[in-house]
Amino acid sequence: MPSFAMQCLETEPELNGNVVTINVGGQIFQSTKQTLTQAGSKSLLFQLAETTSNRFVDRDPDYFSLLLSLLRTGTISSKVKDFDLGDLIEESRFYGLESLLTSSLTNPSHFDAFALQKSSMLPLNGRDSPSAIATTPFGSLHVSHGSKITSFDWSLTRKSTILTQFTAVDSLLAICPDVAAAGATDFSGLQILDLQNGSIKQVLNWENVTRSGSTVQAIGSSGEFLFTSFESSRRNSNSILVYDMNTLNPVTEIGHNEIFGADLDSAIPATKLRWVSSYGLLMASGSHSGLSGVSGNIKFWDIRSGNVVFELKEKVDCFSDVCVSDNLNAIFKVGVNSGEVFYADLRILGSVNDDGNDNSPWICLGDRRRVANGKKVGSGCKIESHGNRVFCSKGGEIELWSEIVMGSAKSSEGRLKERVFRKNLMGRVNDKGGLRITNLSFDGNKMFVTRKDQQAVEIWQGSTRGF
Repeated sequence: MPSFAMQCLETEPELNGNVVTINVGGQIFQSTKQTLTQAGSKSLLFQLAETTSNRFVDRDPDYFSLLLSLLRTGTISSKVKDFDLGDLIEESRFYGLESLLTSSLTNPSHFDAFALQKSSMLPLNGRDSPSAIATTPFGSLHVSHGSKITSFDWSLTRKSTILTQFTAVDSLLAICPDVAAAGATDFSGLQILDLQNGSIKQVLNWENVTRSGSTVQAIGSSGEFLFTSFESSRRNSNSILVYDMNTLNPVTEIGHNEIFGADLDSAIPATKLRWVSSYGLLMASGSHSGLSGVSGNIKFWDIRSGNVVFELKEKVDCFSDVCVSDNLNAIFKVGVNSGEVFYADLRILGSVNDDGNDNSPWICLGDRRRVANGKKVGSGCKIESHGNRVFCSKGGEIELWSEIVMGSAKSSEGRLKERVFRKNLMGRVNDKGGLRITNLSFDGNKMFVTRKDQQAVEIWQGSTRGF
């Protein structure tokens, strides 16, 4: 019997040499050699296409019908909602079609922000709630909780957990499906971890002037580079190091600050790093809470020259969180005092800065509520972009902001018009509210949400997928 666990039955010769007839569980299917060979040379269907006789495969014909349709069209049929996802995955592995199924089920083009609703929960081991989430282009998910990192495969049906040396992991970035970069604000060094066996592949450190340890404040990446924000253990210096993503060798150092006296601006390390691919710039943001309130800065770095292209200094209503959207050509922040969402158009930045002057680029998208008694209503809010949408958590709820296109983007004088964004609250009635949201993350057609004191990850996706 062949190694791929099938039986051969001799039947009449094919009338057309390009047509392959397959008997799956007693049901007859016909397809072309061109369609079947798209499965790849290592797949069972490729082997079937190369044979000269009909074949019998002792598997479920209904699942095979879905997978054959996937080969023909490149997309999974809407009928998939009537099937068990775990069984479909097992069938795809049998035929050697798992990678094609992965691409179809996690395709970002299937992401419908307005249809998202909480569909299931991923439970975590232990008592610690999630501190960071990292997704990969391959559909897998890594979650840090306490000193542990739990990884889920692309189907979210299989998980494994490793124990790290950290008391708590504060920053997590997926380098590939089985390798992640992890760091903490109270533990020296950026660790490159093998998530399969829990081993440390490499430790990256910043050699600061005082030769003290270097703790990780943030991690980011582009296709080419790995970015890490370090702060010395004595908290008197900070820097951003750029590494080659493939070799992990240091490429350059930017934003190196040695802190003297009460120089608060240089005392603020970057706590968020995001690559802006359309501009070829690195956004680095950080804030500081002092007696005079919360202040911060948002800098856009040209990593090749090592220069800041433009900077926004935050003083009046500093950000609780900030994100940048390539698709929307804008930066978005949620004000720590007001709790309102603001945007600044990337196309006009550089000519204005400083949140406190008349030329502030920030435009409020909310109703400009006044904050009484100095209460920071935006504290703890999170904001992230995915595609051409912006998601902002307010306590236990999520706001969805989308741009409304109204005619030309420019006025008759050639100036950019003020843009119009609309707000929607996400989810069904029973999805809204709950514990404060601590993380928002996106992967293909899914959104992942974590909450304070909750030992699980919520999966949000469109109802049309059915799983």
